[in-house]
Amino acid sequence: MGFELNKESYSGGIKAISIGKGDSAITVGGESCYPFHTFEGDMPNKPVVAMEIWDMEPEDWPEPVMAHFKDVVADPAAWAKKCVDDFSADAIVVQLKSIDPNDKDASGQSAAETVKKVLAAVNVPVIVWGCANPSKDEEVLKIIAEACQGDNLVLGPVEEANYKGIGAAAMGYGHAVIASSPIDVNLAKQINILLENLGMPMDRLLVDPTTGGLGYGLEYTYSVMERLSMAAMVQGDDKLQFPMINNLGNEVWKCKEAKQTLKEAEVLGDPEKRGIMMEAIGAISYLMSGSNILVMRHPEAIRMTKEYIDALTDGGSLQDSKPILKVMEEVSVDFAALAPPVDLTIAEEKKAEPAKKAAPAKKEAAKPAPAPKAEKVAPPKEEVKAEAKPEPAVDQEAQAKADAEAKVKAEADAKAKAEADEKAKAEAEAKAKADAEAKAKADAEAKAKAEADALKADAERREEEEKALRRLRAQARAAAEDAVVSASAVEETVTAAAVQKTDQEKIIEMLDRFHKRK
Repeated sequence: MGFELNKESYSGGIKAISIGKGDSAITVGGESCYPFHTFEGDMPNKPVVAMEIWDMEPEDWPEPVMAHFKDVVADPAAWAKKCVDDFSADAIVVQLKSIDPNDKDASGQSAAETVKKVLAAVNVPVIVWGCANPSKDEEVLKIIAEACQGDNLVLGPVEEANYKGIGAAAMGYGHAVIASSPIDVNLAKQINILLENLGMPMDRLLVDPTTGGLGYGLEYTYSVMERLSMAAMVQGDDKLQFPMINNLGNEVWKCKEAKQTLKEAEVLGDPEKRGIMMEAIGAISYLMSGSNILVMRHPEAIRMTKEYIDALTDGGSLQDSKPILKVMEEVSVDFAALAPPVDLTIAEEKKAEPAKKAAPAKKEAAKPAPAPKAEKVAPPKEEVKAEAKPEPAVDQEAQAKADAEAKVKAEADAKAKAEADEKAKAEAEAKAKADAEAKAKADAEAKAKAEADALKADAERREEEEKALRRLRAQARAAAEDAVVSASAVEETVTAAAVQKTDQEKIIEMLDRFHKRK
């Protein structure tokens, strides 16, 4: 019987979204299976690797990554062109760092000019990423959307606090948006629904689940992205069937470990290779959880990531992949010299040693005992005294030896006790720290869940109110229509009075009636 591969069946898929315009446009998404599971479905479009540039000169980039861009960081357009021409970037992400109100607080007009220069310099799709300040992002992205009308930019992040303004501008001027939520499935779905209710076309929507760096929340983001993919593929939830984007490079290279020099963290090895591997490992992890667009920074990390994508989609081996190309001087770290000295002595052996050595000491001290028996046959007293002189010397030597061994044993016991106490203390501190972290994580998850539930309940309440209002309006319209129909159906009949009076007679009659009432 031949081997039969167990295959998963999918009721849904990811929508195919086009970004950019004209010949430079690219399509992301469109898969009908889990990432790279092409034996179960189709994956028509490979994941895209975009390179980030800043609209201002970075001040805190570490030397291993700054070495590749130090000649162009002062000019965003030249920077973007180098990323495309020299490093084969599939798209460019303009990080609007200068507009942050807590930094330079640059204007929307200056940001729009920068984006227009980048568009003129490259022929790949351009993504514009704000500073994550909702009000400032709304103000600036609306100006950029108008200034770059028809260029099909991708604008983000769009949050619940600013989705109306940015969404309306994107719809009006022909751009796509990035719906951003704080690492939560329910909140990701909620912002998608809000944009859909606003009227945003669903073929111009990308999802940002909020990206964590390696060692700084990657596993949390990974699990949420997995759940988003499962909901879209297996459960067929059409509110979550959108390509995902991860702003990875910005997160990895601001980590402490990626910035530390060899002198600051020698045990972490070569700082250049360290940062590259952190970014490449993060990229591969997010690809396996369903990422369609990776925003990256270091050229070598990008090269390795693209080779991995090609190997999984087109087949082949990575054994011939080139090692990391360094631009800084070679670093050699003697890890053996940095390691603490190895003590292979077992604590139980140290404790047992004094007891073994003390036993023969007692036997040696007992050897002079037969001397008194010789007094009966020995003639003079002087000889007896002379023979008895060595006895105290032997006893004294044995006692000194026993004292030394006892001292060694006591020191070994004290050292073992101190080590045990220190180990117990370290274990207690580690347990307390783990408990505190677990409690903090549980509290954060509970808070996020409570907020999501509250948002969901509020949305359901508003939806019910809208339905009730629509029902009332429908009833009112139906009643009005019935009234009109009834009125038109009734025919009024007018009969002439038997006695016809003049106007003067009618007035007199009315006056008489009024006077009578009074």
